[in-house]
Amino acid sequence: MVNINGNLLEDHKAVLAIDNRGYAYGDALFETIRVNSGTILFWEDHYFRLMASMRILRMQIPMSFTPEFLEKEIIDLVTANELTNSSVRIKLMVNRVSGGLYTPASSDIEYNILISELKSSFYTISDQKYEVTLFKDHYVNTDILSTLKSTNKLVNVLGGIFAKENGFDNCLLINSDKMIIEALNGNLFLVKGNTIKTPPIADGCLKGILRTQLLRILEKLPEYQMEEASISPFELQKADELFITNVITGIVPITKFRKKEYTAKTSKRLLGILNAKVRLGD
Repeated sequence: MVNINGNLLEDHKAVLAIDNRGYAYGDALFETIRVNSGTILFWEDHYFRLMASMRILRMQIPMSFTPEFLEKEIIDLVTANELTNSSVRIKLMVNRVSGGLYTPASSDIEYNILISELKSSFYTISDQKYEVTLFKDHYVNTDILSTLKSTNKLVNVLGGIFAKENGFDNCLLINSDKMIIEALNGNLFLVKGNTIKTPPIADGCLKGILRTQLLRILEKLPEYQMEEASISPFELQKADELFITNVITGIVPITKFRKKEYTAKTSKRLLGILNAKVRLGD
């Protein structure tokens, strides 16, 4: 079952208009959300990021789009799919209504919600190798639009194809200033000694929800020095650890970049704290 503008339909009966602006112009946003046993993780952060993104794209936010309304829409979909006791991935998409060419005829919006089941109830770290490379064919602009989860993701798509064709697990994206900003599917953190760095939003990286959670966790751990600062490609091979974060997989340690291999000590410690946070509902 999927949700199309508040209507629950079987997925094979759900249709979007051929002139849907999300399809025709990439005039759409999405939130990827994890739900564990009927509880939406980090819902407040997801909701406020979506509202802020809609305002940046000059979309008209309906009066009905309260956090309570959207939360109920998500949970009703989970229930309709009989996945209340499971962990699921939710994709909430918002697009401007059809009409107009580049300039929309209206700023009103439509929405849809998709669901898929996840294997694990909590975040885990695999001991498998995870090798990354730089994607240098295209760069990400250092402006506010790059920080949004819009449906304009061609750089990520092409980076994914490049990684697949060359035997890598992921690619790291570079901005127009030649700084590392993120992985294809999540934010990047770098560990060197007791210093942990992640690129600032001003560099064009996604304002990730799990990135936000880790920044809050690290504020309370005095043994680490947290920095939001630009990361140059040269720093990668000097790091002790690199890891990728997103709300679906949690923390994914990078084991190799070029000839450098990395440990996962800090990643595993932070994952334990994160899982405790999830269990307590913080």
